[in-house]
Parts: sequence; structure tokens; C-alpha cells
Amino acid sequence: MSATLLGSASGSLGAGAPSWRIRLARWLLPLSGLLALAGYFGPWLPHRAAGLVITGLDLGEVVKFLPPVQSGQISLWREGFYLPLVAVSLAFSLHAWRGELGYPWPVRVALLGVAAVAGLNLLPPAWTPQRLLTPEFRLQTGALIACLALAGVSPLLALLPRWLSALATLAVTLPSLGIPLQGFLRVLPVLGQLYNRPLAPGWGLWVTELGLLGLAMSAGLLAWPQGSPDRGPERNLERTAESEREHA
Repeated sequence: MSATLLGSASGSLGAGAPSWRIRLARWLLPLSGLLALAGYFGPWLPHRAAGLVITGLDLGEVVKFLPPVQSGQISLWREGFYLPLVAVSLAFSLHAWRGELGYPWPVRVALLGVAAVAGLNLLPPAWTPQRLLTPEFRLQTGALIACLALAGVSPLLALLPRWLSALATLAVTLPSLGIPLQGFLRVLPVLGQLYNRPLAPGWGLWVTELGLLGLAMSAGLLAWPQGSPDRGPERNLERTAESEREHA
């Protein structure tokens, strides 16, 4: 009798229990994405005068007006400064509806709202429909449309294999860690000449990097094969049941 009860408990304990990786990613993914956005909209180049503060979002426009960039002396990918927005939007759209993560409805709606807001920030300042189609902003416009479209079909994206969603997130998040950072450090001396003083990166840059690193870690956890979750307690119950059967 006790062996039967133990066997039943063993089966119920193992069935459907998410692994520790899934449980950790469930919290790490949204918190890291929000942290990355907080840093991105924060000061990458701080200044006592609010009008001279440069955020991560500003850099995609600011660098266009730097003489070394205009002359080609400094070569960089301007659109690369927008990669953190794309990474967070993609990660939230891909994972908001995943059953393994088990987000309640309010959290799912909030994640998709953040994904849409992140995508909309790809719009250039003083934009017009005609301007969005110019060669200068064509790639930005494509990324914007993709972000909004993925947010709109997020429930369908939950049907993709978990490893595929995680790898897609990694494919965007890992470049987001390096490309904006490299571009900013390359133009930092030029900005220092314009400000007529030595400059150091602000907290926004490092918070963005920390958030993106957490986002990449959460995607890595989700890409890891789940296997048999939480088997330790189940194995102990099975061993106890086998021992009782031997002594019966």
C-alpha cells in the first residue's frame, strides 16, 4: 500500500515540474530586458546640463553629425546603436506566451506592450512616411515593422520550439552587447573634443550591457535541453518504494 502511494507521489512530483533553468529564466528574462531599456534610455554620456546628456537612443542620430564620421575617418554602423531595442522587443515577443514560462495574462500583456514601445522607438525624430522609405532609414523601418509584427503574432510564436526561440534571441542579443559599445567608445574621444573636456561613459551604458548580458543568459538557459526536471526527490521516492517492495 505504502509503495503504491509512494509511486503515485513520485509520478505527480516529476510530471510537469519545470527545471530550475526554466524557473530562473522566467524571472531573469523580463527583469533583464527592463534593465537594458532603463540603461538604454539613461545617460551614456552624462552632463550637468540636461540638454547635453546623450542617451543610447540619441547616439544613432548624434553620430551622423560628427565630422570624422561624415568624412569616413571613423567607420561605424549607425543602425547598430538601435540593436538593444530590437533585442528586447524580439525576446519579449518570442517568450511572452510560452507555456513553460507560465506568465499570467497581465504580465504577457505588459511584455508585449514593452516590445511594441521598444520597436516604436526605432522611429527617427520628425519622421514622415516618405522619410521612412529613404535609404538612410530603410533598415530602421524594416526593423520597426518586424518588431511590431512579431509582437502582434506573439501567441503563434509560442508554438516554435523553445530552443529556436532562445537561439533567435541570442542571435540578436549577443551583437547588441558588442556593436553599440564598440561604436560608442570609438566616437567618445570625438565627443570629448566637442565638449572640450575628457569624457567617461555614463551609468546608462553599463546598465544596458548588464541587462543585455542577463537577457543572453536567460536565452541560454532556455536553449539548454530541459531533460528530466527535478529528478532528485523523485529518485529518492522511487528508491524507497523499491526497498519496501523488496522487504514485502
